[in-house]
Amino acid sequence: MADIHLMRHGAYENHRPGYHAPLDAPLTAEGRDQVRRSLPLPDGITGILTSPILRARQTAAEITRLTGLPIITTTGLLAEWRAPTIVLGHTPDTYPPTYRAWKERRLENPSLRCSDGETLTELHIRATRCADFLHATAEANGRLLVISHAVFLGVLTHLHEGPTAFTAAARHPWPFTERRPLAQPHNRPLG
Repeated sequence: MADIHLMRHGAYENHRPGYHAPLDAPLTAEGRDQVRRSLPLPDGITGILTSPILRARQTAAEITRLTGLPIITTTGLLAEWRAPTIVLGHTPDTYPPTYRAWKERRLENPSLRCSDGETLTELHIRATRCADFLHATAEANGRLLVISHAVFLGVLTHLHEGPTAFTAAARHPWPFTERRPLAQPHNRPLG
C-alpha cells in the first residue's frame, strides 16, 4: 500500500480551462460537494498535509471536519506552480505577449523566467524537495493524504522527467479531488 496519497483540491470560484487562479480563489459549493463525494479515504490515513493556498486549505479543513483527521502541516512546498502575476486571473485568450513568448521558449531553456513567475527548473527542484519531505513525514507519521494543485501534483508524479515534467502535468490535467498514490523513490525499498 502507498504511504502517501495525493489529492487535488476541490473546484474553486471562477475556474475555467487554462485559467491562472488568484491565490485567494475559494472553494465553491460544488467544490465542497466534490470533497464529500471523495470519501471514504483509503484505510490507514493518519493525517493531512496541505498547500497554504486557500482552496487547498479549505479542502483539507472540509476533510478534517468530515473525518476527524488532523492537519499535520501546511507547507509552501505544496503550493501550486507560481505563475507570473501578469497572468493571474487570465485565460489563454487574454495572456499578455510576454507570457506567450515565454511559453514558446520555456522547454528550450527551463531556467528562463517570465516576470516574477517560478521557472520550470525552480519548480522541479521544489517538487524534488517536496517528495523527500513527504516521504520523511510519512515515515514519521504513517499514511498521509496530501492536498495540492493540478500542475504541482503533475510535476511531483513525473519528477523523473526533469524540469520538462511541467509539460506532462499540463497535458494531463488532474481532476478535482482525484487521489493517486505517490510512488516510492527509487533509492528506497518498497513496503
